[in-house]
Amino acid sequence: MSTATLPQIISYGHALDMADDKIGILRDSADAADDVAELHRRIAQDGYLYMKGYLDRDQVMEARAALTDRLAAAGVLDEGYPSIEGVAKPNSGYIFKPEITRDCQPVQRLLYSGRLIEFYEKVFGESVRHYDYTWLRAIGPGKGTNPHCDLPYMGRGTHKHMTCWLPYGEISYELGGLMILEGSHKRMDLLENYVYRDVDAFCENRTKDVEKVKEGKWTFTGTLSHNPPAVRNKFGGRWLVTEFEPGDFLTFGMFVVHASLDNQTANRLRISSDSRYQRASEPIDERWVGVNPPAHGPNGKRGLIC
Repeated sequence: MSTATLPQIISYGHALDMADDKIGILRDSADAADDVAELHRRIAQDGYLYMKGYLDRDQVMEARAALTDRLAAAGVLDEGYPSIEGVAKPNSGYIFKPEITRDCQPVQRLLYSGRLIEFYEKVFGESVRHYDYTWLRAIGPGKGTNPHCDLPYMGRGTHKHMTCWLPYGEISYELGGLMILEGSHKRMDLLENYVYRDVDAFCENRTKDVEKVKEGKWTFTGTLSHNPPAVRNKFGGRWLVTEFEPGDFLTFGMFVVHASLDNQTANRLRISSDSRYQRASEPIDERWVGVNPPAHGPNGKRGLIC
């Protein structure tokens, strides 16, 4: 698709500049699926791989059905519609429910066995390990996710792991998928003072920090900015977007700046998951492994003397 045919893109309440040097289309790397050297070249150059139609569509839709049934049971869907449609109750907003992926076999099979694991074994060149924690998001009408990198949330092990963002259903520009800031992983001059910080670290000798942690708050949220156009103007490159279908996934490293489009529909949820993969031989962040991972809870905090 040419950028000339794109609708106005909205992210975190901001209309993006739609000039050709500021907005673009994600590169589809499905053509290089069996060429490991080319995949590595594109990861180095682009920071991401967009694998269109790589996964089995029916398997993805089976996982969607299981998730929407669980969302319905959690009381977040409009009972006037079939649950598979993912229609939200009014004012649903941002629904973050990682717990509904536990023991959800269609999701576990899709993410942690078969074709997806084989893909990461190919990319990493050895056996892989995945986080036991799955980030499941059902985003209602309104603002999406603001610009950030993933490392501040999961940087206590290797820094070479990768995120897999996977949509459960068709995601139009109106429904609002993920977008990548082109070349941002190469801008360490701008990222260095941000990306190595840990959202769960705090200064235990600072009373305000200690009080925030006691209240379950972060002293550093991991957010890079609330203004996607300003981030682009600072970093250069283009915001890269596309529309997604079941079977697609987008994978990228820890230093890639990304965000999401806003959900501009009247009542539909944008359902997606984030899962993480790494070489089995490298250290892993203890917050995201085990039967009941600590995550960003009290047991995941790390007090420092600042």
